[in-house]
Amino acid sequence: MTIARPALDPELRRLLAGMPLMSRLTPDLLAQLRRLPSPPVDSLLAHRQAERREITVPAEDGTPIRLSVVRPAHTPRATAAPCVYWIHGGGMVMGDRFSQLDIPLEWLDEFGAVVVSVDYRLAPEATGTTLVDDCYQGLLWTVEHAAELGIDPGRIIVAGASAGGGLAAGLTLLARDLGTPAIAAQVLICPMLDHRNTTVSSRQYTGVPGVWTGEMNAFGWRAVLGRLAGDEVPAHVSPALADDLSGLPATYIDTGSAEVFRDEDTDYASRIWAAGGQAELHVWAGGFHGFDALFPQARLSVTARRTRTEWLARVIGGDGAAGR
Repeated sequence: MTIARPALDPELRRLLAGMPLMSRLTPDLLAQLRRLPSPPVDSLLAHRQAERREITVPAEDGTPIRLSVVRPAHTPRATAAPCVYWIHGGGMVMGDRFSQLDIPLEWLDEFGAVVVSVDYRLAPEATGTTLVDDCYQGLLWTVEHAAELGIDPGRIIVAGASAGGGLAAGLTLLARDLGTPAIAAQVLICPMLDHRNTTVSSRQYTGVPGVWTGEMNAFGWRAVLGRLAGDEVPAHVSPALADDLSGLPATYIDTGSAEVFRDEDTDYASRIWAAGGQAELHVWAGGFHGFDALFPQARLSVTARRTRTEWLARVIGGDGAAGR
């Protein structure tokens, strides 16, 4: 039986035709992908008036966690700038703190934001809550050093793409549940929210090559969950499991109509509204997973990225107070 799927945006379809696609991840293939070089951060900063600082902070178990801090150059330290705490994608099994860094650097350009990107440990070497806990420790360090970094602690935005979007959602839930630190807004870009992998969109994009498929998603979740199953899976790891989505900061969620995470992402926004929260949701017609990161110059990508930036301007702009 042929499975019906939303059509790809015509421009994105042409661009995607030149990419090698796959349907599955294996341990051997993951090892090959991990050997690929990190994104060239120096080229991202070459045309920007920005300075980068590398920090190491201890995880709960003492393991060193790396943070990259990028701030506008020649800005007085006393300036209270917004902060984007960035969590990279990669299915929770690959990537590093420089992955998709061009996205938050646009907010450095636009708002003078300080960008802090965290190198959380990856699955399967790290499992369970380790990944989100690493992100939490990095966020605590950022807040504790806000004055030193020139950050306004009232304007901290947690943001991430794909697995990073899921970890951003889990981190925001964790901060809410622990009562600290205060997060002004969360930006969840095609977030990986639900380990169950049972939605209509999950099924639509299983059994077909793509950028991220149902089979690849199952591989990533098996890696991070380890032996956890059923009721043992914490909502901070798989945020779709959270019973209560009240008390969250202003939330931006976007996804593509032609991707595996579409339905879990739209459901998450709906549940925030049901809990009385504020969320803005965009489902980009014809967008596949990560389209705006892979092809940022495509017309749909330009629109998606500009719309995110305009939302952030409304939330953290003006008098500097974040909306809730």
